[in-house]
Amino acid sequence: MRKHYLLLLAALLCYCPLTFSQKKIGFEKPGDQQKRMAWWTNDRFGMFIHWGLYALPARHEWVKKREQLTNDDYQQYFDQFNPDLYNPKEWAKMAKAAGMKYAVITSKHHEGFCLFDSKYTDYKAPNTQAKRDLIKEWVDAFRAEGLKVGFYYSLLDWHHPDFTIDKHHPQQPAGDSDTAYARLNQGKDMSKYREYMYNQIKELLTKYGKIDIMWLDFSYPGKNGKGRDDWGSLELMKMMHKLQPGIIVDNRLDLNDYEDGFDFVTPEQTQVAEWPTVNGKKVAWETCQTFSGSWGYYRDEDSWKSPSQLLQLLIGSVSKGGNLLLNVGPTARGLFDYRAKDALGAIGEWMAVNSPSIYGCTQAPEEFRAPNGTMLTYNPTTRKLYLHLLSWPLNKLVLPGFNPKVKYVQFLHDNSEIKYIGKENQGSNDLVLTMPLKKPPVEIPVIELTLR
Repeated sequence: MRKHYLLLLAALLCYCPLTFSQKKIGFEKPGDQQKRMAWWTNDRFGMFIHWGLYALPARHEWVKKREQLTNDDYQQYFDQFNPDLYNPKEWAKMAKAAGMKYAVITSKHHEGFCLFDSKYTDYKAPNTQAKRDLIKEWVDAFRAEGLKVGFYYSLLDWHHPDFTIDKHHPQQPAGDSDTAYARLNQGKDMSKYREYMYNQIKELLTKYGKIDIMWLDFSYPGKNGKGRDDWGSLELMKMMHKLQPGIIVDNRLDLNDYEDGFDFVTPEQTQVAEWPTVNGKKVAWETCQTFSGSWGYYRDEDSWKSPSQLLQLLIGSVSKGGNLLLNVGPTARGLFDYRAKDALGAIGEWMAVNSPSIYGCTQAPEEFRAPNGTMLTYNPTTRKLYLHLLSWPLNKLVLPGFNPKVKYVQFLHDNSEIKYIGKENQGSNDLVLTMPLKKPPVEIPVIELTLR
């Protein structure tokens, strides 16, 4: 009886595999995703760039929604857009000097304005005083510096006549009345907008050579929202991978229930407490963060993070197996804000001597616990641990349980030895580091521990 039961169970497993596993879109073979993402999980640090017409009002990239502006109200910014000082070569040099390895730019944000030369709209940079495709110059400049390139493309479009008004639209009706939505959306056809969106994404993935990342933003399914069916997400994902087989795509297409419906998750403006999971499984992840509170240029904002805070975002991300995409919002003339320049310079100064604790690193093995006031990263190839000191310990630093596993200790910024007591201390697994009284002249000092 038991034998027949086991045979029947085996047969059922053969005929019903989807009952026991997550569904897949199925555009690649097992193991391909890991190969596609190898460079990304190694590089860890990228630049986000939010740039568009919203740089002119200079009071948040959602200004059109916040102030309920109509297309006619917003037209003045299109008419005035003249980035006469735009020099993406300078942007690329600053990104590289800061230690960034890839960059993602807003080809089109929610406002609907395109920085690239699309044949499907007149609402684009070549029709402004810029008179040219700003994306092409950007791609060429960043590639010349050896950086990978990616495009942000907003799924939303507050300018397109067929994009239906919803809860995030500037013309959202008061009270979210169903009858008001029906009246406002009379004559609009999302299928026409969807075709427009597909055509533009196809342009982005065929006109500029190899594109490394597609960063789509964002889904909000439910009443008066939009999700996968509105975007045609499944077909869009297939198209992107057909046009650019090596591309990496974020998780904002509302396809999280597909195992291959995204490559990485995107916690925004938050420092995660632990490695994010989807369906109980650890996933690749990247936090996108701003220098201040907004993504676009905001002239009067005064909430800028300090260099130490920004570095802690980077270190903290890597310490939990993730990446950091740090945003710059250029001015309407095409310059990086002086505060962004200062921050990038400070990060670059730190990365110049401490980048081995970032590149190729990930979360430390569970047997190693970071003491209070520190963060740990780990390079599994070189078998080195990196202890980042957020506060300076006086005279000594105790690392519980590290003793039998470490063979050499030094500061990373200058490779100067740090003496320790451990193996001679019979009966203790603690490693006791002898620390200098004075903190080295580094924003966040890093200790490199070579494992046995």
